[in-house]
Amino acid sequence: MTRYEKTLTLVHCARFDAELPALSRPPFPGELGQRIYENVSALAYSQWQQQAIILINHYGLNMADPRANQFLFEQMETFLFGGEGGVTSDLNPATAAAPRKK
Repeated sequence: MTRYEKTLTLVHCARFDAELPALSRPPFPGELGQRIYENVSALAYSQWQQQAIILINHYGLNMADPRANQFLFEQMETFLFGGEGGVTSDLNPATAAAPRKK
């Protein structure tokens, strides 16, 4: 039987202002991904993923649309680094939504 030793990496989470278990790797490449990796706990990022699903479904966002991606990234920064994470953009759901089925 092989025994593996795991160490728990902690990070001072910007969302919860507490020392919590860190992400195992940056969630995506780039400056924002690295900032999240260094300053956001795994718990906070998991909560963001749930919030992102809610926003995508509520606004009917098409993730192939660059405006929808920009909106979601703005919301992610607000959620993880700026407090309670309310919707802060002027994105109009009627223009951002996918076409309705007839």
